[in-house]
Amino acid sequence: MIKKESKERVVITGMGIVCPLGHSVSELWESILSGKSGMGKTTIFDASTFPSQFGAEVKGYDFTKHTKRPELHKDSNRASGFVIGATEEACRGAGIDVESEKICDGIKRDRMGIYLGAGEGSVNNEVFFESLVQAWDDSERRMDWVKWAEVSLGKLDAMGELEQEPNMPACHIAMMTGARGPVRSCLTACAASTQAVGESMEIIRRGDADVMISGGAHSMIHPLGVTGFNRLTALSSRNDSPQTASRPFAASRDGFVLGEGAAIVILESLSSAKRRGAKILAELTGYGSSSDAFRVTDMHEEGRGAKQAIELALADASISYKDIDYINTHGTSTRENDSIETKAIKAAFKERAKKIPASSVKSMLGHLIGAAGAAELITCVLAIRDGIIPATMNLEDRDPQLDLDYVPNEPRKCKVDIAINESFGFGGQNNVVIIKRYEGK
Repeated sequence: MIKKESKERVVITGMGIVCPLGHSVSELWESILSGKSGMGKTTIFDASTFPSQFGAEVKGYDFTKHTKRPELHKDSNRASGFVIGATEEACRGAGIDVESEKICDGIKRDRMGIYLGAGEGSVNNEVFFESLVQAWDDSERRMDWVKWAEVSLGKLDAMGELEQEPNMPACHIAMMTGARGPVRSCLTACAASTQAVGESMEIIRRGDADVMISGGAHSMIHPLGVTGFNRLTALSSRNDSPQTASRPFAASRDGFVLGEGAAIVILESLSSAKRRGAKILAELTGYGSSSDAFRVTDMHEEGRGAKQAIELALADASISYKDIDYINTHGTSTRENDSIETKAIKAAFKERAKKIPASSVKSMLGHLIGAAGAAELITCVLAIRDGIIPATMNLEDRDPQLDLDYVPNEPRKCKVDIAINESFGFGGQNNVVIIKRYEGK
């Protein structure tokens, strides 16, 4: 394996989150360590006729409390609103000025970029379906598209439609921070924000930016999103017990719990962080990306793409599988993912696979889709900082075919110097990053 040339080391100097377990990193971590569940009955829309009538919603959040200029973001959808709070917290932690007339944080805005794994916004379902019904010509048994356009034009909100575009959360971040460097947005399903972080690291390494605001934002808790995942039979339908419905690696698992939120990390070249005197939280050392090239929704049966991404990340970090102290699994609680991910871990970590703690915070957090990887990256940084590995909750009946150390039901005190964060998305998108304790060198 040829090692990539790297001009810059990349560190994390800020983190922020808005999620079902809280509106800040400290709230998230406190909830995870206490085994709290972020799941409950769906309130965003009437889901009483759906197979899955619950989710992991962000509750009690108001983006206007996190910005001095709420009028700039008044049309934001849920994901864009979440990203405002997450970005404000991350920038504050990194010592980066936001919404300031005078930039005095030592960062040139044309050297600050944005890379998000962000999802599409929600559809105005009532207007969308009403316009379809009104435009149907029953006598001709066809759609009258002219009438559809007329009805839609009169009822659809232009800014609301614009906010459906997955690049819009990055636009809101740019308005907040003044970032004028490279801007990217990807939507590689559940692996999107891990890809965004990995690609941001590469942008800094090659010298195209000093700072990257990276992470993800997504909300699919709407009729169209829930319908899609229900049709795929990917969601848990344990309506009688939402808080215990996410059961990664358990024999009784029946699907994931759909969540929402935004997670942001500030990535910075080590030289920039030192020059500014920024507090360094951890170092990013490896990134691996691959495709299964298999099926639209299924992982390859042997986890070949996942294994490849893990091995690429290890090679990029110039370390061995023997050096990993903690695996933050994708751990969705679906029959397929948990079994195939376990196979991939066994293949990549060989004789050490059963000795490395490997847990899933989705058991408490739910699945944040595009924002999942970045949220879980934050928990890796906290595990390194505090020497505590998050538990996999609701693991009361372990699947006998799945025999790794999943840290069942209780967090574990354990020194963590190097963690690996795995994200595997629909379509065979595999992205993995490696996080290391910063040694001050």
